[in-house]
Amino acid sequence: MTSILLVAQITTNLPFLSPVFGSHMVLQRDKDNSIWGWTKPGETVTVQILKTKETATTDATGKWMVKIRPPRTGGPYKMTVSGSQTVELEDILVGDVWVCSGQSNMEMGIAMAKDSQQEIRSANFPKIRLFSVPKVPSISPLPFVNGEWAPCSPESIAKGGWGGFSAVGYYFGREMHRELNVPVGLVHTSWGGTPAEAWTSEKGLDPFREFRKQTEAVKEDPNWPTSLYNGMINPLLPMTIRGAIWYQGESNVGRAEQYERLLPAMINDWRKGFAQGNFPFFVVQLANYGKQNGDPVNSGWAELREAQETGVERARNAGMAVTIDIGDGNDIHPTNKQEVGRRLALSALKMVFNKRIESSGPTVKKVTKGGAVIQVEFDHAEGLGIRNAKHSGFAIAGRNGKFEWADAKIIGKTVVLSAPGVKEPTQVRYGWDDDPVVTLFNKAGL
Repeated sequence: MTSILLVAQITTNLPFLSPVFGSHMVLQRDKDNSIWGWTKPGETVTVQILKTKETATTDATGKWMVKIRPPRTGGPYKMTVSGSQTVELEDILVGDVWVCSGQSNMEMGIAMAKDSQQEIRSANFPKIRLFSVPKVPSISPLPFVNGEWAPCSPESIAKGGWGGFSAVGYYFGREMHRELNVPVGLVHTSWGGTPAEAWTSEKGLDPFREFRKQTEAVKEDPNWPTSLYNGMINPLLPMTIRGAIWYQGESNVGRAEQYERLLPAMINDWRKGFAQGNFPFFVVQLANYGKQNGDPVNSGWAELREAQETGVERARNAGMAVTIDIGDGNDIHPTNKQEVGRRLALSALKMVFNKRIESSGPTVKKVTKGGAVIQVEFDHAEGLGIRNAKHSGFAIAGRNGKFEWADAKIIGKTVVLSAPGVKEPTQVRYGWDDDPVVTLFNKAGL
């Protein structure tokens, strides 16, 4: 009798249809979409779009789930969910769905970003749809969160705390919509000042012994390991999506060695939760911020940027948007979110949709040491050039580990480096400062 009462209590408090589904939503094109909710155990639920019907029977906990293939890209369509209740959803589009997550630079709303009033007035994109996940930390995985889908308009984009919908998320989605001419759904779930471990499940943190004692003493705290995964990611699972964008890392500065393992662990943890294989995941590398030093120094921000790059490589099917040239040394929240969104979109358009575009700045291909010079050959280096600056942005060191600014000479796709005080260079750094001098660009301006 106790177990029956418990099930009754659970199903009474859970919605017939998860609130992540609603009128004005976007379903993911070219995939079977998971749709779910809760009712009494053993009941039959049917989901119908046009003439396509899929049926499921609820399990012992009252949960039901169907997988349904949506109609062709576009819309609008209607969807009916029927069982113990009947829910009719309208104005549904079929396109690409992206999760937008991270800390404050992802949370930062359009009204706080560059050219805000002009951008808000022009944000009339009825085929871009917005969904914001409420801020809810939790000591255990939550089954659902409340929220509503809305077509993108000047009113909806500016709605919500701290300046409205995520500026980075919106500018990314706008670029994808313009380039692909398909509907775009943006699911925004972020919280300022939070570390990556808060966005990772307990199982995802298993390899990290340093978090185990904390997860045993769980707290409803947005900075606590697993708390935001439980409250703000788990309710989305297993929504059918195209991929995710991620802007976070400031709260993990000082723990770079850990972060280069934690970032790919979190990405793979999400991939298991969403249950759609290794979906594409795009990361914003930390922008320049803080002090610009006159001499080469060690830098916690530079170490974290390098950890982000290494973590993205380890995660596979992941990309990175470099923003080290568009930040603000005096503001941890740089306002040029348009370019951040555009660069994320470049990576996605290249990696996911095979667009013939340049999506990256120069990346190291090979380093050659010899005599008084050290040579760095680059990929993504068409039109490689150094912009005027007080120094090259490169520093080299010999075996003593003492770095000096280097003179740089470009030969094709190779940068040849030397410094008067370094007779036999063995190491090279670039942009290694909190707010570094950055000089190396390709002809795409990246």
